[in-house]
Amino acid sequence: MSRVGKKPITIPSQVKVTLAPGLVSAEGPKGKLSHRLCAGVQVQQEGAVLKVEAQAEDRFTRAQHGLTRTLIHNMVEGVHQGFSKELEIQGVGFKAQASAGKLELSLGFTHPVIFPIPASITIETPKPTVVVIKGPDKALVGQVAARIRDFFPPEPYKGKGIRYAGEVVRRKAGKAVA
Repeated sequence: MSRVGKKPITIPSQVKVTLAPGLVSAEGPKGKLSHRLCAGVQVQQEGAVLKVEAQAEDRFTRAQHGLTRTLIHNMVEGVHQGFSKELEIQGVGFKAQASAGKLELSLGFTHPVIFPIPASITIETPKPTVVVIKGPDKALVGQVAARIRDFFPPEPYKGKGIRYAGEVVRRKAGKAVA
């Protein structure tokens, strides 16, 4: 039995969880999410607590047991509080600006990079060099942050590029002058 899968999931008072055969839905102040259950995993609600149970003890079902519990917990937490990732942009003239469903990045290319913002995600730019990505779906927030970072990952020689907040980039020495 999975250690993670055995943990109960507490449901906050503002969140409403609906169980249907093979489907779990959560609705809260930040939005609505749903997850389709894998065969061999069952979810039961006892008051304000959800319990995920595995129907078999084979390797695949045990793995799905812990994964399903974590995904449902992230759903409940996401519709209640939401998730956020912060990106920092470093480089001379590098900046970002969010407006009207798109993020415009100036990264030293001959043209600005325009990134369309997905429907359930909000992107803010409190400073021109800081991008904050928020949303209820943890996986989607992480995916959007990774896609934005991929436009110009931090390079090790000058350190310029897009990095996660707090990310440490190991710097390399440049070419030695003889």
